[in-house]
Amino acid sequence: MTGLIVAVVTVVAAVVVGLILRARNGRVRMSTAAGETLPADVRGALADDAVTLVQISTTFCAPCRHTRALLSHVAEGTERLSHVDLDVTDRPEIARDLGVLRTPTTIAYAPDGTELLRVSGVPKRDALLEALEPHLAGTSRPTE
Repeated sequence: MTGLIVAVVTVVAAVVVGLILRARNGRVRMSTAAGETLPADVRGALADDAVTLVQISTTFCAPCRHTRALLSHVAEGTERLSHVDLDVTDRPEIARDLGVLRTPTTIAYAPDGTELLRVSGVPKRDALLEALEPHLAGTSRPTE
């Protein structure tokens, strides 16, 4: 009987954790980080006059490929928005320094290196554009 109770509790806990992770996947979180020191690879990737979407990915990450395609399309169709993909497979210290726990993670940076927002998982296109809108004032939104 004890084994059955342990099994049921384990399954329920796994379902709850799975539902929480699923709900958080792709959700835009506005950043509260200010003035943190960026790794040199990230600092060097920032555009001088645009918001930069820095995608943290790894080689064997299937959602990373989808995110790369989505962010590239959005950046190409939006003025003052650029996209950079940093593969951290062989450079995990970048992910550690940025506090990234999973891939893909997308972090939007202002030209001065201020973190604007963060998305874990594949971003939802419209939610991302809506969150970026105040930082891209006066620019056009991409077409489908």
